[in-house]
Amino acid sequence: MATSTPDQKIDITSDVCPMTFVRTRLKLETMTSGQVLEVILGAGEPLKNVPRSVTEMGDEVIDLVEIADAPGTFRLTIRKA
Repeated sequence: MATSTPDQKIDITSDVCPMTFVRTRLKLETMTSGQVLEVILGAGEPLKNVPRSVTEMGDEVIDLVEIADAPGTFRLTIRKA
């Protein structure tokens, strides 16, 4: 479970790949090292691709959990490198 309160939040549930990662990357670029971003995303390609791409770019995935009252929607918590 994430132990950090997010510094920024973004909801990409209405976006499709590759815009899900593009919007996440653009938000991370506005942040400083060590800050935490909370991303709300849907199942399928975004759930598979965004965490993998974020890790490949050097940032840390802290947590990834399904939102209890919104099946098929997930909360991804990222720490900027």
